[in-house]
Amino acid sequence: MLTGMTGIQPELWIDRAAAAVAFYQAAFGARVIHQVGEGDEIVAQLAIGDAAFWVSSGGAGGPRFSPGVIGGTTGRTLLLVDDPDATFVQAVRAGATPASEMADEHGWRLGRIFDPFGHEWEIGKPAGRQLDGRAAARADAEHRPCRFNSEERPGPGRLRVTTRLNPPNWSALRHAA
Repeated sequence: MLTGMTGIQPELWIDRAAAAVAFYQAAFGARVIHQVGEGDEIVAQLAIGDAAFWVSSGGAGGPRFSPGVIGGTTGRTLLLVDDPDATFVQAVRAGATPASEMADEHGWRLGRIFDPFGHEWEIGKPAGRQLDGRAAARADAEHRPCRFNSEERPGPGRLRVTTRLNPPNWSALRHAA
C-alpha cells in the first residue's frame, strides 16, 4: 500500500498544444501551473480547480500520437464538477463537439464531448450530490454514486479529473506508423 502523496495526472498528446491550452482555459477555467517550450512545442501542466493534468505536443512522428493520427483516442477523461450542465454548455461554446447530451445515467448526471483536438471528455457528477475529497475519490474509483455525511460536503467550485481508459484502436495505430 502506498503512503504519502499519491495522485494521477493524465497527459494529453495534442498536435496544437498552444491552442489546446487556450481551449482548456476557456472551456473549463483551467489555469497554467507550469509550462516549458514555445508555440506548439510545449509541455504544460494545467489545473481545473485542484485537479491537474498535462498537455504536450504529439503528432504523426511519434512517439506520442495525437488522436487525429490514430483516428480516435485511447481514453476518456472524466471531469467531475458541481454543475456539469453549465460546464458542458461552456465547453461547447468554447469549441467542443457534443458526443452525448447531458442526461441522468446510471445514477450520474453526465454528458460527453470531444474537444477540438480529438480528446473525449465526460462531464458529470453523481446524481443529486455535491463533490469533495474523500467522497469524490470514492466516486472516482468506483465510478458510481456516493453518499455524503455532513463532514464531507464541499465548498463551492470543487472539481476532480479522472481518466477512464478505452481500448486503443490498434488497427488505426498500425496504419499510422
